[in-house]
Amino acid sequence: MRALVIGASGGIGSAVYQQLRGDGWDVTGLSRLEDGFDVGNEASVARAMERLEGAFDLVFIAVGILAPLWGAPEKTIAALKHDDMARVFQVNAIGPALILSHLAGLLPRDKRCVVATLSARVGSIGDNQIGGWYSYRASKAALNQIVHGAAIEFARSHKQSICVALHPGTVETSFTANYAGRHKTVPTDEAARNLLAVIDGLTPAQTGGFYDYAGQEIVW
Repeated sequence: MRALVIGASGGIGSAVYQQLRGDGWDVTGLSRLEDGFDVGNEASVARAMERLEGAFDLVFIAVGILAPLWGAPEKTIAALKHDDMARVFQVNAIGPALILSHLAGLLPRDKRCVVATLSARVGSIGDNQIGGWYSYRASKAALNQIVHGAAIEFARSHKQSICVALHPGTVETSFTANYAGRHKTVPTDEAARNLLAVIDGLTPAQTGGFYDYAGQEIVW
């Protein structure tokens, strides 16, 4: 079994990469840290994806930011800044969309395959009860729409494909260190096991869905 993990140097991506290798998978990793893979640069994405040779039974996309390095998630809509919001959308929505745009030729057409992209429960419009975090929420909502559309397209040519958005829970990483106080957190290795268990249980009938770390569907 072959897997591609994009964002393989991050907290969750690294844990998924290591878990898959431990389970005997042939795993290819791509990351900004190790490979100069920059989801904010279309040419960088194209170069890296075009060098890959399929087919991959699993593609796991683990890229994202809460806010630019120099900023923080907005508490009010008055705090929005154009460049900050554009950067969050670039990494969280446009970057994964560019990755997805290169995947059709890297997936098997004659057997089950999964494309799983990390999203977040706060990207759910129906579940938003407290507001705030405008750029992050909106970018993940956009990502969910992109994943859903890609799933429809992949299913036309790859009948057994499964393309989903996954919420990992609040995971103990540098990504969440300043914001995890009110939420139960889980170590990265536990998060990886949870997500891979969900992926293992998915069927083609669930393609295009949005699921949490326990396999429960999340409202759009």
